[in-house]
Amino acid sequence: MKKIILLISLVFFAYAKQFHVGDKIGMFSLLDQFDVKHTIDKNIKTIIVSFEKQTGKDVNEFLNSKDPTFLKDHNAVFIANISGMPTIITKLFALPKMRDYKHKILLIYNDSDTRFKNVEGKSTLYKLENGVIKQIKFITKDDLEKVFK
Repeated sequence: MKKIILLISLVFFAYAKQFHVGDKIGMFSLLDQFDVKHTIDKNIKTIIVSFEKQTGKDVNEFLNSKDPTFLKDHNAVFIANISGMPTIITKLFALPKMRDYKHKILLIYNDSDTRFKNVEGKSTLYKLENGVIKQIKFITKDDLEKVFK
């Protein structure tokens, strides 16, 4: 019983800690819009996280204008936090639309996953070196091109 409580506590605290500059992101995995598991590791240099429909739309429009390998070529990932979306909406509307994009969208379904900072009306940009967060910025669609220069 103690082992089960310890395991539950570890899982809870792993998701409860929000990332800050100087933190190591470690390794973690998320599913994409096709239910394929992707692992984020120290090779990732850029993480863009969207929490809202409009910011997600802005990032998707930007990425859709690029080559399908754009994110991979830039050691980057795009994560959409869809935890606040009702399951029925996710399954019937959001996922089918996401599957039309040529780029991968990693998804956060669990609302207790609070690792990523959130500011209303903006996406969160994490710049990393060897798995360590060097910079956190809140960006708009106008900043996206500069992110990858």
